[in-house]
Amino acid sequence: MAAGSGGSVPERPGDHWDRKVAAGLAFLRRRLSGDYEVDEFGFDPELTGKVLHPILRLLYRDWFRTEVSGMEHVPVDGAGLVVGNHSGTVALDALVLSAVLHDRHPAHRYLRLLGADLVFRMPIVSELARKSGGTVACNPDAERLLGSGELVGVFPEGFKGIGKLYADRYKLQRFGRGGFVSAALRTGTPIVPVAIVGAEETYPMLADIKPLARLLKLPYFPVTPTFPWLGPLGMVPLPSKWLIEFCPPIPTDHLTDSADDPLVVFNLADQVRETIQQTLHQLLERRPDPFGP
Repeated sequence: MAAGSGGSVPERPGDHWDRKVAAGLAFLRRRLSGDYEVDEFGFDPELTGKVLHPILRLLYRDWFRTEVSGMEHVPVDGAGLVVGNHSGTVALDALVLSAVLHDRHPAHRYLRLLGADLVFRMPIVSELARKSGGTVACNPDAERLLGSGELVGVFPEGFKGIGKLYADRYKLQRFGRGGFVSAALRTGTPIVPVAIVGAEETYPMLADIKPLARLLKLPYFPVTPTFPWLGPLGMVPLPSKWLIEFCPPIPTDHLTDSADDPLVVFNLADQVRETIQQTLHQLLERRPDPFGP
């Protein structure tokens, strides 16, 4: 290009990779020197955004071919309690949901997941859960996060959901005592139900070897079409087709004085559960083939 023409200089083929290598080296330098920030819960947004989410992105986009709808129902700013169904033997649905929400939300918000005590007693898993923004599923932590304007994700079925047999797929289990509702009521936070179809088929649990689960101090020991028969290969999830739909939010700011009323808490929890269950039925009608395109 002639000098003085005012045109931009074309990028050389190696420039793209040079920038990627430079960014990677800068990232490693910051990690090794400790020049990064975490919050009081241990959340590390840089590690989550640059390492964990890219791995999950490949999984949900290319392996599960995930379709997402209703993202407009998730608050653009301020607190929100995202409540989903739980399934799949391994809690991939929680991880996928957090990555999908961050990628597809217009403000690229992070979802702070609430997890069972067992998650935070497991080496490595506990550290990763903390780094990715998770914390123990208890009301004080949930209320602190919601009070500071965060998006919080909870799966009230817990291990009853992810540990159910394939024969019971897409049948929501009991929501417990509705602690998530109390946290939302105390902070006046809208509740956003979300229905996830596809996780049930990733590791279809055909049986639960209860004696072995008790021996290993696990909530269940799954038998799937590939595990334990194929050893480590049995941990590869089946490529099911996923659909995720965020439902219209349920306001709670008019019920802040009813956080300790068992009837109000139960009715609201039942409303959330029924919304998710009905949405699951609708999504299953849209996806007749679990492994379709």
